[in-house]
Amino acid sequence: MKEEIRMTSQSRYPFYNVMNEQEAWDAHTRNIVRSRLEPSSQLRYLEMEELQLLRSVCRVLLDETRSEMLAFVVSHIDQVLASPVGEAQRKAAVLPQGKLIRDGLQRMRLSTLLYDFAAMDQTELAALEQLLSQLSEGCAESAEVWTGFDQKAFFKSLLSMAADGYYSHPDIWSEIGYGGPAYPRGYVRASLGQIDPWEANSPMNHP
Repeated sequence: MKEEIRMTSQSRYPFYNVMNEQEAWDAHTRNIVRSRLEPSSQLRYLEMEELQLLRSVCRVLLDETRSEMLAFVVSHIDQVLASPVGEAQRKAAVLPQGKLIRDGLQRMRLSTLLYDFAAMDQTELAALEQLLSQLSEGCAESAEVWTGFDQKAFFKSLLSMAADGYYSHPDIWSEIGYGGPAYPRGYVRASLGQIDPWEANSPMNHP
């Protein structure tokens, strides 16, 4: 059954909804993708204060303001932090991911004591963006807060998890014209400029 198209002002393909193609996916994949439309609100690792700060961080990193999308990304990060998967690939000098993020968020709070992360104004968001930029370069101040902490690893981990979560959401797939999982149908028209019938077409070509 075709699902109602989710049209947003941010979409390059306002008439495309990747969920209309779900019957072409295998049942396991379909269930996984459907579950992303209703993320869990139950926290597995994060504390409430960490969640509020992380929502603001993701808002800046992703340039995203939709509450439902930010909720999904934070839920994704919470699930990643609660899982031991991937820890065996961590560099020896880097903290376990959960501790790295928790310690980093705590240091961010110490650097921004006057901020209300549940309702940040434009001035506070600009200051948060500046702090994140400094963390990406490993030069955040003050020394008593950040000395001895791997700022770059913290920023890289945050950005990676935020982007992974964001671009795994089917609404974002629709907005960027991604046709969804290839299995079991597969993509056939793979030459430059060609698209398969189920892929997003140019809005100008929509009937």
